[in-house]
Amino acid sequence: MTIAPVHISPHAPAQAPGAVLDIRKLVVEFPTRRGVLTAIRGIDLTIGRGEILGVVGESGAGKSLTGAAVIGLLESSGRVAEGEIHVCGRRIDNLPRREMQKLRGRTIGAIFQDPLTSLNPLLTVGDQLTETMRVHLPLSRAEAADRAIKLLQEVGIPSPELRITQYPHQFSGGMRQRVVIALALCAEPELVIADEPTTALDVSIQAQITALLKRVCRDRGTAMMLITHDMGVIAETADRVAVMYAGRIVEIGPVASIIRAPRHPYTKGLIGSIPSLTDRRERLVQIDGAMPRLNAMPSGCAFHPRCRYANEQCRSDRPPLLPAGTSEAACWHLDREEVSHVA
Repeated sequence: MTIAPVHISPHAPAQAPGAVLDIRKLVVEFPTRRGVLTAIRGIDLTIGRGEILGVVGESGAGKSLTGAAVIGLLESSGRVAEGEIHVCGRRIDNLPRREMQKLRGRTIGAIFQDPLTSLNPLLTVGDQLTETMRVHLPLSRAEAADRAIKLLQEVGIPSPELRITQYPHQFSGGMRQRVVIALALCAEPELVIADEPTTALDVSIQAQITALLKRVCRDRGTAMMLITHDMGVIAETADRVAVMYAGRIVEIGPVASIIRAPRHPYTKGLIGSIPSLTDRRERLVQIDGAMPRLNAMPSGCAFHPRCRYANEQCRSDRPPLLPAGTSEAACWHLDREEVSHVA
């Protein structure tokens, strides 16, 4: 079997027909002694080849849990109760553990927030890269080592021939995250789940990592789910964005449309809380209240206790995703003029 070289031609198509990731009506539950807690409530998502989908929301919205469900790394008490997850046309949420382990790394790569939790401190960077490649690809040790050097060079690590012999503690935080990106890509996965990949980094390194992620997806045709709480990272990196609240998607669409003209009050609050270099406001927008607990979920629209526009319909009926220009938003007030302005 011939393995394609690490360098991908820039003329490779950025988009292919069909979704790499297709999530249908996903429900994730956690049974407890006091009852079943539903953390993800029937979400639908698709990501195409070469596309970056940003998933954004406050802590507790269900972003990371969605990614964990895709990778098959839910906590032992968690379960996919309803719905389906398809990767490259294959359903994966019902696979046996051993089959799922084969997919992780080969078909699905992962980039986590803290690179130190993803790297073994007792092994050199080269050993970790070559071991992963040899598990998933028919390569000799020498071939894997050569590809590891090329990967480190591709993700912007200088002197890769030397660095491949070093241990994780000998790298800076930004360089460790580049190693983790190389590790996620080394078996040429079709899909990468990037969970807060820039949160632990300073602003200048964040910009470098986001540029790297965009280039990797463009050149390799890799689909990526970028999970973050930072709308600024989404604006710089993603093609589309899904805004999550209380385990549901409340708005989804092209990044440019949602950043410029958000339609859901929650999305407006998230964007309004970002400091601006041009808008000299004395106070940033503040969303009053907090994310509801899983055992105290409001009826109707889950955001209604924090929304200034809530009425009886919002309190009693949960809104579906409705057309909102080039996007979709789960709000009963999309046709009201007052909601077109940030609170």
